[in-house]
Amino acid sequence: MLKETGKGTVIQIIVKPNAKENKIEGIDPWRNRLKVSVKAPPVGGKANKELVKFLSRFFGAEVEIIRGETSREKDILVKLKIEEVKRALKF
Repeated sequence: MLKETGKGTVIQIIVKPNAKENKIEGIDPWRNRLKVSVKAPPVGGKANKELVKFLSRFFGAEVEIIRGETSREKDILVKLKIEEVKRALKF
């Protein structure tokens, strides 16, 4: 679910669009992915933009989607060391 690279930490997530609020819900044990809800609908990239904005604020670092632009299952790159990501997620 978390993997450190030369550019930062890759997090495997699953996104739930059209939620009541933006939040990190925990871990999906079946998919071994972090569950993240976003308020935006999955239309025209709105949910992706909302996801990147929300996670950038949450981690206090640059975030980009590196795989899964059109899927609910995404890999995101957080430009922080893995220890800092774990601390922010309270792992």
